[in-house]
Amino acid sequence: MKKTAEDNAWIKRVIPELAAPSLGDNTADVDRLVKGLRQRLKAVDVRVDFSLVKRLSRDLRAHDYCVEGVVYRDGDCWRLIDVFDGKEPKGVYGLSLDLGSSTLVLRLVDLTRGETLDEISFNNPQIEIGSDILTRIHFAGREGGLIKLQALVLDEINHQIGNLVEENSVTRKSIVGMTVAGNTTMTHLFLGLDPHWLCREPYIPVVNRPDLVNAREVGLGINPEAPVLVFPNVGSYFGGDLIAGILASKMTEREDVSFLVDVGTNAEVVIGNRDWLMACAGAAGPALEGGVADMGMMAAPGVIDTVRIDPDTAAFTIGTIPAREGSAATEARGPLGICGSGLIDLVSQLFLAGMIDLMGKFVPDRCGERLTEMDGISHLNVVPANASGTGKPLTLSQIDIDGLIRSKAAMYTILTTISKTVNIAFDDIGRFFVAGTFGSYINPRSAINIGMIPDLPLSTYVSLGNTSLTGATMALLGVDAQKSLFHIRDQITYLELNVNQEFMNLFSAAKFLPHTDRSLFPSVKTWGGDGAVPAGEKIGG
Repeated sequence: MKKTAEDNAWIKRVIPELAAPSLGDNTADVDRLVKGLRQRLKAVDVRVDFSLVKRLSRDLRAHDYCVEGVVYRDGDCWRLIDVFDGKEPKGVYGLSLDLGSSTLVLRLVDLTRGETLDEISFNNPQIEIGSDILTRIHFAGREGGLIKLQALVLDEINHQIGNLVEENSVTRKSIVGMTVAGNTTMTHLFLGLDPHWLCREPYIPVVNRPDLVNAREVGLGINPEAPVLVFPNVGSYFGGDLIAGILASKMTEREDVSFLVDVGTNAEVVIGNRDWLMACAGAAGPALEGGVADMGMMAAPGVIDTVRIDPDTAAFTIGTIPAREGSAATEARGPLGICGSGLIDLVSQLFLAGMIDLMGKFVPDRCGERLTEMDGISHLNVVPANASGTGKPLTLSQIDIDGLIRSKAAMYTILTTISKTVNIAFDDIGRFFVAGTFGSYINPRSAINIGMIPDLPLSTYVSLGNTSLTGATMALLGVDAQKSLFHIRDQITYLELNVNQEFMNLFSAAKFLPHTDRSLFPSVKTWGGDGAVPAGEKIGG
């Protein structure tokens, strides 16, 4: 018999049949409630933590023993979270959190209907300590450093929970569960665990599989007894966010072999199917997020995400990410900078138009008056000052291009290394999933043109958006998803690239556009060479 959503639910609402105590029925209050819950749940083991025991008599009497119990499944037993008015039951809610090192995304979910009510994205306040993970790990080692890092992120999360509560007319007490997916360092800082050994040999986390904790223990401003599930990690460099991505992609349900790429602080890559998984991570992420260029920015409204260059006239057509509201005003103000996907688009178009050569160097005759020199470094004027949203010209320097080429070479080399390790040719890949904000905007045609990803049919590439948040939400709603994520964790083999000599050899060959071996990219046609490449199609769904 197929399992229903109710059967699969992690958190359930139960209204037990309770009679008020009498001289003829002097069963203790907690025992009375547990018996009623067992009958409704058809379960043997229902547990009540002592923190609830101390106030249940008062709560039961306040509602004349007509209560709704909210419980969660913990292995083979059910645990009570809280009791509410059973005469007028109201909604109960949960939160799923993408705990990113740069950006956090918090989603409010109606647990009864399994629907998303609202979602909010905000910057990680730990950036004030350091934009990179390593700086935060070192800061945590100072006196009071770990406490401050945990407080920064928890205070901001609680503030944003307050915004969600107010906007959606719910109470903090009615938020009765939470799931959290983040990289290993971020989950350590969230839980207040010392990350000291994550970046030091032999790179050992405090814990790979944290037990369930309640909101009170962590300091979250929701129902104090709400269970908080923090996704497990495989090691220092393979965290719960990527396990959530594997869960969301459903690649472990497929017979054919898939790739999953998530570009964030690092470029994290998984290859496998329902029978096996191999993963690795490499330092290609920040540059591909837009961090390599002087005008680079995270993807946001007003930021360049698409570029087209007419190979005959060298005319630029610039596209920016629209704002959710008032996008016309944002576009009228002019571009503010460029995100990673826009930078890939730009360099791809420059290469196809013959404005840069196979080494990524500017070709002056093709660049014309757009090419200038500042402090001895060549710059290409992409957006003039009078059309820019900053009032200053947006330029691409030779140093910017060189940085992107190193990053794209790292990405392609990571993919090549892991596919060679498992002896799977790129042509045998059934699906190539791209996760994260980067994956939401990237044009696969442009990424192929510069040799960042394999030259596969565009239908192979599938954008999944924020898989960390999707996976966290799946686990919030269903125990089957929770079982899957722990199965995924145990199934992964991690490939360490730092000690892989072939990686460095392949990396050197990939530092050209698109590659030293042009036969690997037969579809890439450049100006004055093999003809024009078709305009980029967007990533598949």
